[in-house]
Amino acid sequence: MSFNRRKFLGRSAAAGAGVALTGALPQGALAQEREARPGRGRGGRVPFRVLGTTDVHGHVLNWDYFTDKEYDDAAHNDVGLAKISTLVAAARKEAGRHRTLLIDAGDIIQGTQLSYYYARVDPITAPHGPKHPMALAMNRMGYDAAALGNHEFNYGIPVLRKFQEQCDFPLLAANALDARTLKPAFPPYVVKRIKVPGHRDIRVGILGLTNPGIAVWDKAHVQGKLTFPGLVEQARVYVPKLRSLGCDVVVCTDHSGLDGGTSYGDAVPYPENASSLVAEQVPGIDAILVGHTHKEVASRTVVNKETGRSVVLSEPLMWGMRLSVFDFEVEWCRGRWEVVSVKAEVRNANTAAEDPEIARLVRREHQAVVKYVNQAVGTCKAAMSAAEAPYKDTPIIDFINFVQMDTVRSALAGTKYASLPVLSQAACFSRSAAIPAGRVSLRDVAGLYVYENTLDARLMTGAQLRDYLEFSARYFVRTAPGAPVDPAKLTNADNTPDFNYDVVGGLTYDIDIAKPAGSRITNLRYQGRPLDDGARFVLAVNNYRANGGGGFPHVAKAASVWSSSEEIRNTIVGWVKAKKVIAGRRW
Repeated sequence: MSFNRRKFLGRSAAAGAGVALTGALPQGALAQEREARPGRGRGGRVPFRVLGTTDVHGHVLNWDYFTDKEYDDAAHNDVGLAKISTLVAAARKEAGRHRTLLIDAGDIIQGTQLSYYYARVDPITAPHGPKHPMALAMNRMGYDAAALGNHEFNYGIPVLRKFQEQCDFPLLAANALDARTLKPAFPPYVVKRIKVPGHRDIRVGILGLTNPGIAVWDKAHVQGKLTFPGLVEQARVYVPKLRSLGCDVVVCTDHSGLDGGTSYGDAVPYPENASSLVAEQVPGIDAILVGHTHKEVASRTVVNKETGRSVVLSEPLMWGMRLSVFDFEVEWCRGRWEVVSVKAEVRNANTAAEDPEIARLVRREHQAVVKYVNQAVGTCKAAMSAAEAPYKDTPIIDFINFVQMDTVRSALAGTKYASLPVLSQAACFSRSAAIPAGRVSLRDVAGLYVYENTLDARLMTGAQLRDYLEFSARYFVRTAPGAPVDPAKLTNADNTPDFNYDVVGGLTYDIDIAKPAGSRITNLRYQGRPLDDGARFVLAVNNYRANGGGGFPHVAKAASVWSSSEEIRNTIVGWVKAKKVIAGRRW
C-alpha cells in the first residue's frame, strides 16, 4: 500500500481526515495472511522498544537563553534534544534500530526564546521562511510520531500547521476535532511495523491524545475552529479501531498527566490529567507515554478494570531532561502476536554528551537567537530579583503589575471605563528571574515572563477581588502562630504551582497563614481605605487566567473591556524600550 504522508496531511487538514498508516494492510490481506500463517502453539519471545520524550518546550541544546549560558539547576539536570539524541542512539544500539520506535507526548514548539524567535521574530510561516529548529532536530533523530500538546496552539493554528508540514512524522491528536464537522483535524493514530525475520511483522498502533484544556487556555486561537473532547472518550473510539486494523500492540502518547485533577474548574467537562483514567477505563492499551505535568515517573502500573490487564505508564520529566524507555516482549500465539511483558524506565540526559550532528543542524538558528536576546533595551537603577517573590512582596512582581496597569489605563483612556481604578495580577513564573542594575538586555526582561500570555482587562467588584485573593492565598501551607517559618516549606500547598499564586497590584493586604484557606486575607485596602465590596474595578489579567486557567473565581465570567494580541513579555520589553530606565523603586 503506497502512502504519501505529506499529501495525506494536507488532505486531513482540509477535509478532517484522521488516520496515518504506515504500511497497513487492507482487511482482506489480513485475513489471507492469518490463513496462511495459522498459530500452532507458542514460539519464542521477541523484544522491541519504544522510546519517549515529552514537554521538550523548544529545548534543542543544553542552553538557557535567559541566563545566556549552559543550563543548570540545583539537581544538575541537562536539557535539550541534542542530549536526548545521544541517549536514543545508545538505546537503539542496545535493542536494534529496526526494533525501536521513538515518540513524543507534546509541548514541542513553545517554551524557549529559540522557539519564540521562529514563531514571532523570524516566523516559519513567512514566505520562504526558515525551518523550525525543533523540526530540524526531531527529523534528524527519526521520530515516528508525536502527540500535540496544549502549547502547540499558543502561536495560533497557522504556525502549528506549518510546523506539521515541516515534520517528517505525524502530529497526532485523536481528540482535536474540526468544530464544524466533528471530524479529526489531525491524524488520531499511526500504525508502525516491527520487522521479525521469518515471521509476520509486529504491528504497533500509536494513538495520540491531547489536552481538553486547550479549549480554555487558547480560546482565542481555537474557538469556533476546533473542539476537544475527553481522552477517555476518544480512546474508547480509536483503541478498538486499532485492534480491528490488526494491531498487536497499542501505545498511547498522552499530553495529559497521570491523576485525574484539573486546573480549569468546570470550564470544560473533561479532566485535564486523565492518563491513569485512560489506562483504567479503556481496554486494549499496553502502555502510555505521559506528558503535560512536568513530572518524573519512571514506571507506574495501572490495572484495566474491564480486562484485568496491566498498563504501564511512564513520564520523562520535561525539557529533554529524561528519556522514557519501554521494553516490550511479544510472543506468537494462536495466529497473532501477544504482549507478554512491558517494563519502563527513564534515562537521565545529564549522563550523555550532546549529539554533534544535532548541534550542527541548529547552530545558525541558535546563534541568531543568542544575538537577539542579548540586545540592550534599557537600564535599571537597582537590581531586582524574583528569588523571594513566592512569599514576599517584591519590586520585580510589582514592576510587572505596574506595566500591566499602565498599559490598560492607556488603552481605556477616552472610553466609558476610563474612570474606573485599574488593578493587575502577576505571578512568579521563574524564581531565578532577575533584572540587574545597569544595562538591561531583552533576555533579562523576557525572563520575567516565560509564557506566551497576552493581556486582558476584566470588570471585577471588590467582593469578587476578595474571593480572588482568598483563592490565591491557598498557596501557603498553614502555619501555627509563632511557629518557625521555613520558606522552602511555606509555599506550594496541595501541589499548587508558583504560577497559580497571584499577587494583585493596586491593593494592599496581608495574608495570615495561621488561618485556614479561605479566610486569610486581612487589612484589604484600596488607596488606604477598606475595600468597598460593591466598588467596580478593572483587573489586568493574562489570557490564561482570563480564560479560566488555575480555576480562579469570577474572572473567567467577568466582562472583558479590552484585550491585546501582543504577548505580555513584549509589552514589558516595549515599555522598557520606551521609558529607557527602570527606576528600581517599589512599583
